[in-house]
Amino acid sequence: MALSFVGFTLFVGVYAWMRMRKDNLNTQDGYFLGGRSLTGGVIAASMIMTNISTEHLVGMNGSAYKNGFVIIAWEVTSALALIVAAIYFVPRYLKMGLTTIPEYLERRFDKGTRSLIAMFLLVSFAVTLLPIVLYTGAINLESIFNISTVLGVDRETGLWITVMVVGCIGAAYAILGGLKAVAVSDVIYGYGLLFGGLLIPVLALIYIGAGNPFHGLAEVFEHSPEKFNVIGKEDSVMPFSTLFTGLIINQLYFWCMNQTIVQRALGAKNLKEAQKGLLYTGMLKILVPFIIVLPGVIGYYYFQETYYDNQDMVYPELVKRVLPPPLWGLFAAVIVGAVLSTFNAVLNSASTIFSIDIYKRLIKKDAPEQTLVSMGRVVATLLAISAIIAAPFVANAPEGLYQLLQELNGIFFIPIASIMIGGFFFKSISAQGAKVALFTGLAFYVCCTFIFEIDLHFVHIWGIEFLLNMAVMMIVSRFYPAKTTVDESINRDAVPMEGWRYTRPFAAVLVAITLIIYLLLGNV
Repeated sequence: MALSFVGFTLFVGVYAWMRMRKDNLNTQDGYFLGGRSLTGGVIAASMIMTNISTEHLVGMNGSAYKNGFVIIAWEVTSALALIVAAIYFVPRYLKMGLTTIPEYLERRFDKGTRSLIAMFLLVSFAVTLLPIVLYTGAINLESIFNISTVLGVDRETGLWITVMVVGCIGAAYAILGGLKAVAVSDVIYGYGLLFGGLLIPVLALIYIGAGNPFHGLAEVFEHSPEKFNVIGKEDSVMPFSTLFTGLIINQLYFWCMNQTIVQRALGAKNLKEAQKGLLYTGMLKILVPFIIVLPGVIGYYYFQETYYDNQDMVYPELVKRVLPPPLWGLFAAVIVGAVLSTFNAVLNSASTIFSIDIYKRLIKKDAPEQTLVSMGRVVATLLAISAIIAAPFVANAPEGLYQLLQELNGIFFIPIASIMIGGFFFKSISAQGAKVALFTGLAFYVCCTFIFEIDLHFVHIWGIEFLLNMAVMMIVSRFYPAKTTVDESINRDAVPMEGWRYTRPFAAVLVAITLIIYLLLGNV
């Protein structure tokens, strides 16, 4: 196990170095945007690996075990948001030559809005996301592979060692190689995740079907057909109605406005490759449920309600049950890759935001590009060290903290999405309106979620918060009108802007597949 794990991890590192050894990483575009040289396949692999971490493999499979296919909404609706990104948002980002999302906010509103959102994002990365990604990754690796037993140490020490190793490897990619190293390594880990992730349900179905996986799938379906229904009731974990309220706003933010995700598209060599990458990612998001949902339902076939009180144990137990021991090392490397990809992607985005939106604007406006890169590396190093140190402090309630983080998305995602959508579609919205809406949305969501008991699904609250934010921006902007608006005709010619000829046909296929999934599995 150890040999295959080390071998695969070293192979990824050597491959990334070979692909990058001639690249210039001392320029702003070279370090933060991969030299604007990323192709569609690399963008898609990096996006999907940035999105999927152990919380998807373990957490979503655990939720599917208990709740069935209703949670597929998180995945398949992502394809629709990626279509919007490919057709509308990313072409405008590339046309304006953006490096960061806050950069757009200055051009549309003012410098204060840009600085406010940049600080907001940086704090959220440092205080919540990075430590929790590391520690929950360590928890899940311990659950699946019993790291402490393998190393002959107690569980706490095993977790600490895992955090240190994963944090240092992830930091090395992000700090030394920038976006290009992160994206290139994600390609290999993406292939590994696709192979290893699909191997688990395929092997399970082969065993269940006595050699025929289709017979196995039929048996799992006949055992509990209700688990395959994708239409969630109002009292379920994912009501179907949420698809038309807060979920769509969340998806638009995550895939169209989230720096960690969109930065891959901003690093495309041209618009054509950016659109390819976004739409390929949409197709992968439709296929991903075979890796992070179906195994959970198969787990229900094996374990019944045994783990209903501890659903996160289902995926580790299923892996141990069906995966041959000789493959455990490779699978462990893939799991580590899922953690690394999210961790180093956040590090890279945080360093980009600090260098471009904070250091260059507020500290040293005439800083040369090499200085910006150096500052990005320093900040990434400090964030990685702080995350490694802070990670064990979430030990007392890692699952609870992760669930809290998901609910906090309403604080971070929805206000920023409101400002971005308002800025793009309503020229009358002013900077004052955007700032007031930001804090109004924060106060509203905190009150509804953490202070008062409101019998309403938190995704619906996202939708209400969005409408409130839009109303506040409109009203405030009537009294404090917008002074300037962004001129999208400004084109820095950062990359060629000829689009992919198959963008709209490919998008139509994704829409059709999404509708077919809900039509076929909606009445099971």
